[in-house]
Amino acid sequence: MAYDPGAIDHALSAAVGNDPALIADLRAAFGDSARVALHALEQAGDDAGWRTALLRLRGLAASFGAVRLAALASEAADARVGDAPALRLIRRNIDRLQR
Repeated sequence: MAYDPGAIDHALSAAVGNDPALIADLRAAFGDSARVALHALEQAGDDAGWRTALLRLRGLAASFGAVRLAALASEAADARVGDAPALRLIRRNIDRLQR
């Protein structure tokens, strides 16, 4: 699995310039939002809730340049609600982005 740890920082630098403190704050906000989206996925009880949570996660990931996470969210749309392997991949990717 390809992973570019600098993708989010690059996207943020392009958006806000070279302000390390602001980039760190935005990165933290992204992590918090990604965890909220993951929680919504874990709590989804039907197809509509599952797909809505995945669309939100995909949009969030895309807006921060987290291409792999956006792709995982898109792929999970074809999985059944609460699909353990899909959730595990998404959780792992979010954890890696927070390092």
